[in-house]
Amino acid sequence: MLCETVTVPNGEGALIGELTVPDTVFGVTVLAHGSGSSLYGPRSRALAGTLHNAAVGTLLIDLLTPDEAARGRPTGRRHSEVDLLTHRLIASVDWLSARVSDLPVGLFCASTGAAAALGAAAARPGLVDTVVCPDGRPDLAGEEVLGHLHAPVLLLVGGRDTEILRLNREAANRMRVLSRLRVIPDATHLFEEPGALDEVAAVAARWFAGMGQAEI
Repeated sequence: MLCETVTVPNGEGALIGELTVPDTVFGVTVLAHGSGSSLYGPRSRALAGTLHNAAVGTLLIDLLTPDEAARGRPTGRRHSEVDLLTHRLIASVDWLSARVSDLPVGLFCASTGAAAALGAAAARPGLVDTVVCPDGRPDLAGEEVLGHLHAPVLLLVGGRDTEILRLNREAANRMRVLSRLRVIPDATHLFEEPGALDEVAAVAARWFAGMGQAEI
């Protein structure tokens, strides 16, 4: 298994990531984080491990620098954050696709990163093969993005996270591409209930292993 620390240029500087490619691999997924999370956290590591066991490689990358993450989001600037994350995610997709040109590429992003993932998929239809958004805000991607996606999309939401579930259903209805909404029963925001995150990881692994063609 290849595992290396990498530097991804984004036009403004560089982002630090970790690229892992199993010996047998079906595709590589960008596990990207914006505010409020880190690739070094146990949740990210557990998810990455599940994907590796399913023969899916990962690029774990923080889309914000430590200073940016510490400052947090300015009031009323959510859409500016989505634009920034989208720009950096596109740069990550371009970099990864050049490194693994013979493998499909997927995206896995939560919260506002979900909107960024959809924006990157719309901007790079020939490079992004599928997108998974757990506990995300795909509605923030906007009508132009949701109506011009080409890659299949999987939305994962806790059954008790009622507001996010409503927003995800509305976003799915606005997509013209193959999309699936998988509800994790009895789970709330961030899938903190016992076994909920494991189910998210298992479903995502099956989806990524089939790059959007798997039954979930």
